[in-house]
Formats: sequence, C-alpha cells, structure tokens
Amino acid sequence: MNASKIAYRPVGLALGALSGVIAGAAFKQVWKIVEGEGDAPDATDENRPWNQILIAAAIQGAIFSVVKASVDRSGAVAVRRLTGTWPG
Repeated sequence: MNASKIAYRPVGLALGALSGVIAGAAFKQVWKIVEGEGDAPDATDENRPWNQILIAAAIQGAIFSVVKASVDRSGAVAVRRLTGTWPG
C-alpha cells in the first residue's frame, strides 16, 4: 500500500461523513417537493402505503449514491493535485 492511499484514508472517512450529511439534507428537501410537506416514511410506518415507502427509499438511495460518488471523486482529484498520485 503506497503512502497516498494511507494518507487518503482519514480524508476518505471525513468525506464519507460529509457526504452523508449533504445527502440527508438534500433528501429532506427533495421529499418536501415530492410529498408537499412532512417527513419521509420509515419502512415500518404502518400508516404509509407500500408505494410511498418504496418511492422514498428509491429517491433516498439515488441521492446518497450520487452525492457519495461526487464527494469521493472530488476528494480523489484534490489528493491527486496535492500529491501527484491517485489515491485509489
């Protein structure tokens, strides 16, 4: 394992936490647009229909994936600019 991979680990962990916060905030805003108001349903919420729960899960998954990939890629590009090597 080279030095840039080792150096990137704490950066990657911090970026992962940051991406979770960003994605959570983005999902809340998107769900307000989709639903009008209110919180997204939990999978065990018996008062919500299946279609609403599955739509919320699909939207949340898509947002989390896109945000995580964007943040991870940006972090790797920044490390490459600083060190000259790709961390992956």
